[in-house]
Amino acid sequence: MTQQITNGIKISVKTRYNGSVRRNQNTFNAFSYYITIENKTKDIVQLLERFWEISDALNHKEYIEGEGVVGQQPTIEPKGSYTYKSNCFLHAPTGSMKGTFKMINKKTKQQFEVIVPTFQLTTTPLLN
Repeated sequence: MTQQITNGIKISVKTRYNGSVRRNQNTFNAFSYYITIENKTKDIVQLLERFWEISDALNHKEYIEGEGVVGQQPTIEPKGSYTYKSNCFLHAPTGSMKGTFKMINKKTKQQFEVIVPTFQLTTTPLLN
């Protein structure tokens, strides 16, 4: 499990390889990732936006940004947490993801960034 705390918000990531899938004559390696966001501050925070950089061993890079995560902009109470699952498809058997979440302190209205640490995606089960 990969973990990091930024601005009082702890991000934990677990990954899972789900096998290969075919789409339009192409074969991809399918991965799930589970992100837990823990609020270690004294204030209520809300996740507003996400930014991802996805890389694979064949030097493919993809950048994704947008509102919220999995269609939600969760509000997290002090000492509370929010967990979600999403998926990623890579051409290569290994790759990585990293990113940031833009959040807002609901009390002060101050926006801040939280780092999602680099995590590995690999078809080798022992490394997930």
